[in-house]
Amino acid sequence: MNSIDILLDLAARPLEAARALHPQLTAELLNAHPHHDNSVAWLLWHAAREIDAQVSHLSGDEPVWTAQAFDSRFEFSAEANDMGYGHSPRRAREIVTADAGLLFAHLEAAVEAQRAYIGGLDPAELDAVIDDSWDPPVTRGARLISISADAVAHLGQASYIVGMDEDAFE
Repeated sequence: MNSIDILLDLAARPLEAARALHPQLTAELLNAHPHHDNSVAWLLWHAAREIDAQVSHLSGDEPVWTAQAFDSRFEFSAEANDMGYGHSPRRAREIVTADAGLLFAHLEAAVEAQRAYIGGLDPAELDAVIDDSWDPPVTRGARLISISADAVAHLGQASYIVGMDEDAFE
């Protein structure tokens, strides 16, 4: 297995984790807040948005958030560049949807764009420094790993919330 194949496999992991949750996701559970500010809906939305925003920055393509009109298909007010970073508790609670299918379609589109970008790379391009404001500087390969790792972490949080007892929610 080469480095591109490994990154393609890693990029698919958030979607695999989300699909395992899908049968359990009622509108109520999607939007429940277990004594903190991030619901399953927020976590799924944020995972897709952070993949989408960062990959579109790397690829130069329009984010799927706007290119596929997810920005208008969701019923909450998220700006084109909003991906949840820095949301206040109040703002995080404004990310509400009863449509698990739409959350999954958004995540699928973001993962698809990430995998298309990775699939078009030459392994040598993974070593290119894309952000020298960090020490050590960030390479394309390291950024792609961090994008997927962040999304996997958020899906782990969503999975944890789905497994909670009723009394864990406000």
